[in-house]
Amino acid sequence: MENETKKVQILLAEDDPNLGKLLKEYLEAKDYTLTWAKNGKEALDLYKKNNFDLCLLDVMMPIRDGFTLAKEIRVLNANIPIVFLTAKSMKDDAIEGFTAGADDYITKPFSMEELLLRLSAILRRTNAQNPAEPDLPEYQIGEYKFIVSQQLLLLGAHQQSLTTKEAELLLLLCKNKNKVLDRNAALKSIWRDDNYFNSRSMDVFVTRLRKYLKEDAKVEIINIHGKGFKLLVNQ
Repeated sequence: MENETKKVQILLAEDDPNLGKLLKEYLEAKDYTLTWAKNGKEALDLYKKNNFDLCLLDVMMPIRDGFTLAKEIRVLNANIPIVFLTAKSMKDDAIEGFTAGADDYITKPFSMEELLLRLSAILRRTNAQNPAEPDLPEYQIGEYKFIVSQQLLLLGAHQQSLTTKEAELLLLLCKNKNKVLDRNAALKSIWRDDNYFNSRSMDVFVTRLRKYLKEDAKVEIINIHGKGFKLLVNQ
């Protein structure tokens, strides 16, 4: 039994009984293990008692909404992938979800195939950060050190854990340090689509990275109008 491949553990927070049942049956048929909570409070209680690999959170839930739940989960684990389920009419509100630490979103109604592709992609990206892999890079950003394998940004004794998308975006900026990072190229690389909503989401992530890097005056992420962003590191 110990040699069997461990199944991915997913926490689903969804108050719609029909959608919750459908997701549980479908994802378990695809060899995931899914624990289903009917509201945000129940989901947080389950999270504290179990080890999950990914959280799939509905935005609108009773007792505790998805945004609040995501923030509370982030306090407990800064790196676990969080995916929001959101109605089309809430696209603008879902921007708030990225500030709460979400890695991705999917709008209702969605096909099960689309959901499976999204989950597979984000889990591949997360697994790619496995510290056991050799020679994963570190980057010096002024006074900061970015440890890619651990998704950590270090400044002296202070450690800032990064979400998967934060780490991916910072990595692209580091690879293009003092050069322009093309906006569309970054969107297609990380979000897989350069649509308007994803573009706004990326702006939220850039704002978060600026906040993390603000303690070193020699480090700056600037907007290049009509092109993208540039990570400036003045020596």
